[in-house]
Amino acid sequence: MPTANVFDMSGKQVGTIELSEAVFGIEPNKAVLHASVKNYLANQRQGTQSALTRAEVSGGGKKPWRQKGTGRARAGSTRAPQFTHGGIVFAPKPRDYSYRLNKKEKRLAMKSALSDKALSGDIIVIDGLKVDEIKTKAFKSFLTSVGVDCKAMVITESMDEKVVKSARNIPGVTATTASILSPYEILNTRKLVVDKAAIAKIEEVYA
Repeated sequence: MPTANVFDMSGKQVGTIELSEAVFGIEPNKAVLHASVKNYLANQRQGTQSALTRAEVSGGGKKPWRQKGTGRARAGSTRAPQFTHGGIVFAPKPRDYSYRLNKKEKRLAMKSALSDKALSGDIIVIDGLKVDEIKTKAFKSFLTSVGVDCKAMVITESMDEKVVKSARNIPGVTATTASILSPYEILNTRKLVVDKAAIAKIEEVYA
């Protein structure tokens, strides 16, 4: 059964915690993780790119030269793609790139991402993750005390404004809640700093 070290807010190790085998101990499915990351990135695309085709470019009503006898290729408009100021061939148009994965794939991707972090020992559990005031310097000191000096995600059981605002100005550190995790965000960080209560909530949802 996978385990993780438990620290208090001062950075002192106070024990270990056994993590759920069903959530943190499965064999990561690389194919599903790849599909999940691809889906996340596709859903982030705005799809607002747009260019004009030859039918939409203004001008070009007059035939530039006569059909025969000039030695040049026949042309009916100066707005054809080969001309300067001509239209774009297969011009991109606004479209929706988003699509959905089924529920089983989503659950498997989440458990695979969490298991990958547990396998590499990159989950740090905090016994009562709470700050008294919005203070970036103090929060950075806390992260340093638990051995986090890289890209990290702080996960709380529910929305904690003080934690979010204390962490948001630290480069590479993000704060979120256990209910809105995504496999992409988990894989995109080096360390997961998780409140003990958030671990219980994650296991309750995905076990």
